[in-house]
Amino acid sequence: MKRNDHLYESIMRYDNLRLAFEKARKGKRERPDVIEYARKLEFKIRKLQHELADREPDIGHYRFFTVRDPKIRRICAASFPERVLHHGVMNICEPVIDAYAIHDSYACRKGKGAQKGIKRAQKFSRGHDWYLKMDVRKYFDSIDHTVMMRLLGKRIKDDDLLYLFWRILETYHTAPGKGMPIGNLISQHLANFYLGCFDHWIKEERRIRGYLRYMDDFLLFGEAKQDLKKEILLIERFLAETLELELKPVQLNRCRKGIPFLGYRVFPDRIWLSARSKRRFIRKFIDYEAKWVNGEWTIETLTQHMEPLIEFTRFANASAFRGNVIERYGVPY
Repeated sequence: MKRNDHLYESIMRYDNLRLAFEKARKGKRERPDVIEYARKLEFKIRKLQHELADREPDIGHYRFFTVRDPKIRRICAASFPERVLHHGVMNICEPVIDAYAIHDSYACRKGKGAQKGIKRAQKFSRGHDWYLKMDVRKYFDSIDHTVMMRLLGKRIKDDDLLYLFWRILETYHTAPGKGMPIGNLISQHLANFYLGCFDHWIKEERRIRGYLRYMDDFLLFGEAKQDLKKEILLIERFLAETLELELKPVQLNRCRKGIPFLGYRVFPDRIWLSARSKRRFIRKFIDYEAKWVNGEWTIETLTQHMEPLIEFTRFANASAFRGNVIERYGVPY
């Protein structure tokens, strides 16, 4: 197994941290903290370089807020200087982490993404009669720091970088030695990486060809119900013993009945919005229109929020539903 060293030196390079700043401020240029950082950019980057050289970056400054989209989630946003550090780390480490991923892993990867994962699920559903859908209970809260470091240590032999990852992990806990914050760049990539060993176990030891994963949501496909049913206990045991994770109740059904996945219901010949996604679309559409009518948003802000909302429905066979909502709740511009 090839492990990567000398990565920490690359993270510290000025050009890497300068690029990290540009990525971190994308879409946030008007925020006061970003403006202040940009005003002292040379000083800030040199300061971060010195902190990294001393293995003592200033981290752990989080802002917490709650969103409901659709489930209630506690989001943890790092301070802007930490965002710069996170981008600097991932500029160098993303290729290393991505090299371990299997083909059918679709979260936090360039050229992949939710829509690619859904299309792949649809392709699998055309060639198989049954699907098994699983997801992890309280995934981000359950990730074990010691297990994560063991997994990272198999891919990375740069002690300075491993120590930095450990320090970042230790800034957040849901229980002693457990948990990663939802909302941070490094958390997203490490959370996807954490289940990589499970992906390889499924493909290489269980030899299941019809398999894909998006973060902690995964699908297995098979010809017979009993074959998939036999996998459940083995999977539960592997996740508990190797990664200290627990599954939610599983779903086992025929592909022709539609697979609930990432806000859609995926059939072999069509894709529908899930009932929850329809409710979410209506709620957000009404809320966005009201903010524009009340003067809280400009037309530019409304457009910025509305375009991805509508685009989500375009991926499904939902033109009639979308048109009905727009006609019923839309306000003439």
